[in-house]
Amino acid sequence: MRPPDQSTIVQDHVFAIRLMEHLVVPTFVLDAQGHVLIWNRACERLTGVPAKEVVGTSEHWRGFYESRRPCLADLLFEGKSEELATLYAQHSLTTSGFFGLSAENWCAMPRLGVRRYLAIDAGPIYAENGELSAVVETVRDITVQKQAQIALEGLASSDGLTGLANRRMFDQTLEQELRRARRDRSSVSLLMLDIDFFKAFNDCAGHQKGDQCLRQVAGAIADQMLRSGDFAARYGGEEFAVILPATSRDGAVTVADRILASVDALRLPHPASPVARHVTLSIGVAAATGGGAPELIEAADAALYRAKHEGRNRVCVDETGEGQAAPIIPLKRAI
Repeated sequence: MRPPDQSTIVQDHVFAIRLMEHLVVPTFVLDAQGHVLIWNRACERLTGVPAKEVVGTSEHWRGFYESRRPCLADLLFEGKSEELATLYAQHSLTTSGFFGLSAENWCAMPRLGVRRYLAIDAGPIYAENGELSAVVETVRDITVQKQAQIALEGLASSDGLTGLANRRMFDQTLEQELRRARRDRSSVSLLMLDIDFFKAFNDCAGHQKGDQCLRQVAGAIADQMLRSGDFAARYGGEEFAVILPATSRDGAVTVADRILASVDALRLPHPASPVARHVTLSIGVAAATGGGAPELIEAADAALYRAKHEGRNRVCVDETGEGQAAPIIPLKRAI
C-alpha cells in the first residue's frame, strides 16, 4: 500500500481544522508550545472573544477568567493534574491524565460580563513518537442545569416554614465545623434555643399565628448571624440551633444575648406566657473543646433545660462544653 503523498496530507490537515472550526461544541486547541492553534466559532460565541485575538498566543484564559490562571488544557499540557482540586469545583482524571481531564467550574466570562457554569474536557494528542503534540479542550455551558441543582439542594436543605436550614443540614454542618475545629485547633460554640410556652401560644392564638411567630423569631435569629460562617437552623418544632465557628463560650454568650434582645424587640404578644406579655426565648450555650457532635448537643441541651428550670427568658451556659457536670451561669433578661 502506497503512503499518502504530501498534498493528501495537507488536504486532510486543512479539512480537520475546518471541521473543528465548525463544530457546534466550543473547542480550542493548544499546540506543542502551549499557544492557541484553533479557537472555533462556537468558542467565539460562548466567550465573546474572536479567534484573531487569541490564535498564536497563550491568552486563551481571557475568554473565561478576569485574571491569568491555568485552563484545564494548560494543566494537562504541563502535567499539573495535582492542581485540579485547587482550581476546579468538580474534577476527574483517568490513568494520571493520560487520556484526559474533566472538570466543572464557575467562570467569569469577562468579555460578555456574565457568569457561567462550564463543563470542561481536555484531551491530549500524541505524536507518533509518543510525545504530547497538542491538547484539545471542549467546553459546555451547563449554567441552567447547575442553577436547577442549586435550587433543588436549597429546597432539600432548608426548612419550608422559616427559611432557615433544616435539621439535616444542621447535622451535616455541625460535623463539618467540628472537624475543621479539630484540624485548626479552634473552638466551636452551639446555641440551642426554644420559644417559651409555645404550645400555650398555639392553643391560645391558633396555628396560623403560631407559624407566623416561628417565622418572625427565625428572622430575628437570622438577623444576628453577622459573620459569613455563623449558621442558624430550625432544629424541630419551636426549637432552633445556632452554630458559631471559631467562637469561644463568652463570644457565644454575647451572640445569645443579642438574639434575646432581637426577639424581645419584636414584642410579639403572648397572652398565655407567665413570664412576659410577649414572646421570649430560653437559650442554652455550650462550647466544644474536642468532643463530638452528640456531646456538644447534649451540653447545649442541658444548658437549655437549666434555662427553662431557672425561669425561662434567659441564657444558661454549660461551662465545660462537653456535657459534663459543671456550674451553669444564668444570664436573665429584663421582662
